[in-house]
Amino acid sequence: MKAKPIMSKLKPYQPGRTMEQVKQKYGLEKVVKLASNENPFGCSPQVKNSLVREYDNLALYPDGYATELRNKVASHLGVAPEMLIFGNGSDEIVQILSRAILEKGTNTVMASPTFSQYKHNALIEGAEIKEVPAIDGSHDLEGMLHAINDQTRIVWLCSPNNPTGKYIAKNQMEDFLMRCPKNVIVVVDEAYYEYVTANDYPELVPELSKHPNLVLLRTFSKAYGLASLRVGYGIASQEIIQLIEPAREPFNTSRFAQQAATAAMDDQEFIKKTVIKNKEGRSKLIQFCEELNLSYYPSEANFLTIHLPCSGDEMFEYLMKNGYIVRSGEALGVPNSIRVTIGTEEDLDSISKLIEKKVNEIRKMEKNS
Repeated sequence: MKAKPIMSKLKPYQPGRTMEQVKQKYGLEKVVKLASNENPFGCSPQVKNSLVREYDNLALYPDGYATELRNKVASHLGVAPEMLIFGNGSDEIVQILSRAILEKGTNTVMASPTFSQYKHNALIEGAEIKEVPAIDGSHDLEGMLHAINDQTRIVWLCSPNNPTGKYIAKNQMEDFLMRCPKNVIVVVDEAYYEYVTANDYPELVPELSKHPNLVLLRTFSKAYGLASLRVGYGIASQEIIQLIEPAREPFNTSRFAQQAATAAMDDQEFIKKTVIKNKEGRSKLIQFCEELNLSYYPSEANFLTIHLPCSGDEMFEYLMKNGYIVRSGEALGVPNSIRVTIGTEEDLDSISKLIEKKVNEIRKMEKNS
């Protein structure tokens, strides 16, 4: 049996450890997961009722056009329904774009580090990868513009960037979009859009008419708290949506996902409360880092990447043995760091004490050596 040669060089996406795996391995009664940037406050209470109502329709295929959800999102954003494409998480929109647009002989430009699936899907399609190193966790936009050539099809901008949490300011984004060739698609991944509170974060939906090569990605997995149901979407000109729609799998979002997302959209008060709690928790974790003299990337997302006096793997293992799962920066392209999801106040207090204990032990050893 044969596959594309690149497949032998790629690894499937490695999800973080599950809570049950950690409980069994270390004999723990309670494990808290702060590794996948999920919403620790759950989702809107309205979602449960919508799922109960949908239970009797399990034997039926979902609406392949996601009409109700499409109209709800379009109304919320103030765009035409035809400017939307829905996917099994925004990850699938990345896959659809790559499948429809990239091929051997083309290239795609992205930051490093950034969300791994841009590179993964592009490699499968045979495209050349042009990675531009980030500068202190931020996109090197000038470097990315210089990397574009006649074979470039897509540029990926993740804002706020995963795994650093840093965003692209309005003036920087405007300059990039104006200077980027119009035949190159610019994908701005806004998975953490709802969490952003910075005053100079760009509102890009109104810019779609000015930049017909612009694609925005958003998801219901983060602030809306529907990660298990896997539903995200892309926003773009009707021309781009029509171009990539044939690459979308039929019935790619389930009835449950569509109904839950529709109900979640109706409860914007839940999103407001989530954002407030997240900002409070993020400020608390930042204050802890400053008191312990640990550097970090300023974040506008629901996570904080913290730099350490040890490897990320070492801290990851230590925290896991003590009942907290985070993400090691070694796997994310940020050595000697961990990425911590902003959890509840109780969880942040507990994990901060653990990190402080470990850091003090390392510093003491270094001092005595």
